[in-house]
Amino acid sequence: MDIRRSLEKGHSKTNTQTIVNYIGSDKVKFSHLMDVYLAGPYRITQRAAWPMSICAEVHPELIHPYLKKILNFCERPDVHDAVKRNTVRILQFISIPRKHQAQVINLCFKFLQDKKEPIAVRVFAMSVLGDLTLEQPDLKNELVVLIEDELPYASAGFTSRARKVLKKIK
Repeated sequence: MDIRRSLEKGHSKTNTQTIVNYIGSDKVKFSHLMDVYLAGPYRITQRAAWPMSICAEVHPELIHPYLKKILNFCERPDVHDAVKRNTVRILQFISIPRKHQAQVINLCFKFLQDKKEPIAVRVFAMSVLGDLTLEQPDLKNELVVLIEDELPYASAGFTSRARKVLKKIK
């Protein structure tokens, strides 16, 4: 299967699932998806983000060699919201190595604090930070204050996730 060509055909759940099924737990096939994801253009990157996140959720070991690259990619100012959303979504399902935790924490706090970010990006970032407070308890107070300050003005989706995260970390 030519992953790039499949992604060029369009963006659909069927196409995404076909790619995910093709890759399975194969590291080489996943590396082809990552090459396509990182190479762009943005439309292909956006389309590749969905199968990438599903593969990483089912087989978290596949994403670890690319973690630094996708975090750096996600920090770019011109990156599409789908890339941010799927990158932070992935972080919810994996154990984040200690060497990447500082970068993940900074990125997630940045996304959570930015009211211009889509709700999905913000709530995924909140969940990741909530999980990281179990390893880094010093984050807890800052996260609680940030969430509680936002609650009176928050959307239903944000409020729902905030309650779950607060319950987990308190």
